Amino acid sequence: MHKMKTAIFPGSFDPFTKGHEAILRRALNLFDRIVIGVGINESKQTGWSGETRIEALRKLFAADDRILVEGYTDLTVDFAARHQARFILRGVRTIKDYEYELTMADTNRRLSGIDTVILFTEPQWAFLSSSLVRELIHFGKDVKPYLPEGLKYE
Repeated sequence: MHKMKTAIFPGSFDPFTKGHEAILRRALNLFDRIVIGVGINESKQTGWSGETRIEALRKLFAADDRILVEGYTDLTVDFAARHQARFILRGVRTIKDYEYELTMADTNRRLSGIDTVILFTEPQWAFLSSSLVRELIHFGKDVKPYLPEGLKYE
């Protein structure tokens, strides 16, 4: 009997970029189900509210029943446990990202036994970050090339 492989894909996703989407789509080849965990931290300045980010992603992925979107305010490992996820999915663009993710992966594994699966970002998205997109928006630039088609923050 096949045991369902579930991963969580945590992040603030403020906004969710084409880089995030590429990691998610590739990971669907590895996992039966992926829960996008939209981290909500009230003390963190965000471009969109948590509810707005969650709803936008739910609409974007509504046609794919392998993808679930939920917000969370607690530890990522606790969020993973609620979904019976055995893996945390992360994307890495740079050595700096890798060093941070290695520390987090070690901590999460020590806390809960959960493993982190890292996918390296495709080269065309290696420059792309949510903070870059927010800065471009702040200066009135067109960010459509960096966001998944159909993503709408309302």
